[in-house]
Parts: sequence; structure tokens; C-alpha cells
Amino acid sequence: MPQKIHCKVVDLIDHGEHVYSVFLKPDSLAPRFSAGQFLHLALDSYSLGDFWPDSRVFSIASAPAERSLLRITYAVKGQFTTRMESELRPGREVWIKMPYGDFIINPESDVCLLAGGTGITAFTAFIGGLPAEYRHQIHLFYGARRPDLLIYRLLVETALQCCPNLHSTFLAEESAEGTDCISGRIDLNLVWKSIPDPLAVTYYIAGPPEMIRIFTQGLSQRGVPTNCIIIDAWE
Repeated sequence: MPQKIHCKVVDLIDHGEHVYSVFLKPDSLAPRFSAGQFLHLALDSYSLGDFWPDSRVFSIASAPAERSLLRITYAVKGQFTTRMESELRPGREVWIKMPYGDFIINPESDVCLLAGGTGITAFTAFIGGLPAEYRHQIHLFYGARRPDLLIYRLLVETALQCCPNLHSTFLAEESAEGTDCISGRIDLNLVWKSIPDPLAVTYYIAGPPEMIRIFTQGLSQRGVPTNCIIIDAWE
């Protein structure tokens, strides 16, 4: 059952281009959650029993074992995240309620993970917890505006060293020359030719709404069954 928890901001990373990671320390251990679930964050004060204040949802980027410190990452895209950028500092008190969502990767099939920008946070807990003996193939396509905004790349590269069945492709829309990133956005043609049998995997898509729409339509047109196209659709 979701719980409402008082938290304090203990650290904040400014990644540039109005992208931030926020580390939240709950007053007590956060409830158990699964990789891929999300939380609601409220900036205004709250008392138990009152109406829940205005809030927004964010994927829980930290691992399920890290219940004493939660991480979220966000890009400024509207009034609420603009307020977050202005107000959140170490020591700031906030409220969260969690866990929510069923964007949980099926460990019994080969998968393709399509992550655009901060959409990668829907996958970080899963990727960070991959064991060396993971049986199925995982194809990750991770894109951002610039290479330096692939802020979870180190986590992915660490997992690559541990898990032989994880395969990654990094893309950047700008400044990709001279790096090992592919220039441009995640493209379905690239995905299709990179996976040995693209009709035999389950696709998980997390990113901007337009990206989700394009890939959902494109995969359907190529014959991928609806039940094999899973979207992180809480935005």
C-alpha cells in the first residue's frame, strides 16, 4: 500500500540545461518498492489526514534496496518543475507518497529498453541491480540532447561490465562528433537492425510524450503485438 512520508532534501546535482537530480531522505524507511515504480512529490506542507497538496510524479531512480535515500531526476518543463528548480535546496522539507506504477520489466523475456532523456530513470533501478547471471537479452537505447546529459551512463557502463546479456547504444542529438555516441535521436530503423530478432522482444518506452507516441505507432506498424509494447505513461 502506498504511504505518505515526510522527507528532507539532502543533496542536489545540477546537471546543466535545467536537469537536476534530487536526493531525498525519508524520516523513516521508505516502503518497499519495485524497480520501475514511481513516487508523488509535493512541495507544500502536509499534515496526515489533510487533503494531499499539488504534486507531480517521478520515477524512483535509486535501487529498491536503498530505502533510506531516494533519488529522482527531472528536467524543468512546466510550472511545478520550475518551482522545484527555484525552491529545492539541501535542508528543504517535502512530502512524497509511494510506491505507484506497474512499469516493471518482465525477467522472463528478452527486452528492448528505449530511454529518452530523464526517461532513463524508469530503468536505472533495474539496470543497476542486474546480476551477472541474468538469463535474457537486454537491449538498451539511451538518448539525450548532448553526451554530457547522458547522466546515468556510468551506471549503465558499470552494469555492462557485470552482465554479459546487457547491450547498450548511446545517442546524442548535439555534439556527438568525437564521442562514441551515435549522432541523432533514437531511431526505430537503428533499433530494428541492432536486435537479432526484433519481433521476439518486449519493448519498454520511457521518455517525452512525443517519443512514446512515435515508437508506439512505429512498433505497431512493424507487427509488434500490443502486449509487447509497454509505455511509462504517467506524464
